[in-house]
Amino acid sequence: MDKIKEFISIKPSGQKKIKISTFDVNIMPSMDEAGLKSSGEPSSTMAGYEKPGYKLCSYVEKFIKTDAGIIPIIKSKLGKDDLFSTLYVRCGISRNKYTVAPGLYGIGQPDKNCEVLVTANFKLTFDHLRKELDEINAWILVLDTKGVNVWCAAGKGTFSTLELVNRIKDCKLEKIVDHKRVIVPQLGATGVSARDVKKKSGFRAVYGPIRANDIKAFLKNKRKADKKMRQVTFNLYERFILTPVEIQIFLKPAMITALILFIISGFGPGIFSFSGALERGLLSFLALIAGIVSGAFVTPVLLPFLPSRQFALKGIIAGSVFAILFLAQVSKDIPGIAGSLALFLFSVTISSYLAMNFTGATPFTSPSGVEKEMKRYIPVQLACLVISTGLWIYSAF
Repeated sequence: MDKIKEFISIKPSGQKKIKISTFDVNIMPSMDEAGLKSSGEPSSTMAGYEKPGYKLCSYVEKFIKTDAGIIPIIKSKLGKDDLFSTLYVRCGISRNKYTVAPGLYGIGQPDKNCEVLVTANFKLTFDHLRKELDEINAWILVLDTKGVNVWCAAGKGTFSTLELVNRIKDCKLEKIVDHKRVIVPQLGATGVSARDVKKKSGFRAVYGPIRANDIKAFLKNKRKADKKMRQVTFNLYERFILTPVEIQIFLKPAMITALILFIISGFGPGIFSFSGALERGLLSFLALIAGIVSGAFVTPVLLPFLPSRQFALKGIIAGSVFAILFLAQVSKDIPGIAGSLALFLFSVTISSYLAMNFTGATPFTSPSGVEKEMKRYIPVQLACLVISTGLWIYSAF
């Protein structure tokens, strides 16, 4: 029998059985070759090691046997599970656990002449790359970046020269390809020294384009990037898709803040009033929501159009507009000028803080600039929170 129509994956302890697509028997290793016992449990050589394709994820199409061992071949087309998981990861759900196993993968029908594309083991990054490689035959070398994207991992030191060199050696890449080069994404250049990679592994690191959707053109152009491929963009769509994560990150602190607001709102002439906590607490909660929307959504989306280079100040500008609109809607329910000023300061401060927090997600800032801005504005933000709290309590008397 040449083919098996349906194969139930070997089930590691704690993993579900998964059906994978049809593949030729002659490309599959024996149990011993794959590092598995005949019982279906990992052998001692597999203990504590997540081999690429061993978990037989939905993106693995089949396996091929090479001079360096068994390599999983992945699909270029994203499945429904990939699309759904991308959606909730974009919202910050299980983002830190969204990974693929580090190691070597193939796509299409790779051979010894195919290029080796280096990427991170953050699955969102991995998916961005593979979906741009339809009708391309290539190898994909996934580094262990602890589930962090290429750019951030390069800054953190996990997308690094050492990790790349070690991964080249672990995968026995010299047995996989006849050439001596790997293509590293440009955004990983801060963590990878081409000179050191060559010296320590014998492989030449070629810096590829910034965006995965330029890979085809880059390869067609004999591994040369034009000016457009080297330019970092941060357009409206790219800013917009980051906002759900920014909002999600602040949800838990927001719930704690809301509870504190309801407690503070209850203080008054009678020491504490539950009805006052409910009525005034609702107003302060709405001011909090206005600050969150302004700082974590409106400011990032309108980032290039807001005056100033400082994100905290951008948040103040956007927050002031939102706070004025909010106060105009609830002015009849606010107890005096002190109450209005308290809500205004509180909402604008939240907006400023969240806008400043967005600096880590943009290409507009530098670490030294962010540090300088935080030292300047955090004391001001803390002072405004203290003043607004005092004014809010005073407005109840």
